[in-house]
Amino acid sequence: MDNAPTRARDRRLEVRATAKDRQLIDRAVAASGIDLTEFVITHLRLAAQQVLADREVFRLDPEALDAWERINQRPARSLKGLRELMGRPSPFQE
Repeated sequence: MDNAPTRARDRRLEVRATAKDRQLIDRAVAASGIDLTEFVITHLRLAAQQVLADREVFRLDPEALDAWERINQRPARSLKGLRELMGRPSPFQE
């Protein structure tokens, strides 16, 4: 996961904060030695990656990975109910 900005920033992000939160953020920005925009974007990006990692990435030990691969290599089963369902018109199309 790349944390470095690679493109020009062309979108605006606005947030509201309490005075106490803003003071805390300003102190952290000053301590980090980077500007507010870079600080906020860097830390929001990291937080977003952590939230999504739980939904997009999973890690398995070698034994669990072998079991997972064996399951995924099995031939697909033909499920009559699923075939019937997929043969019906979609309720989401006109």
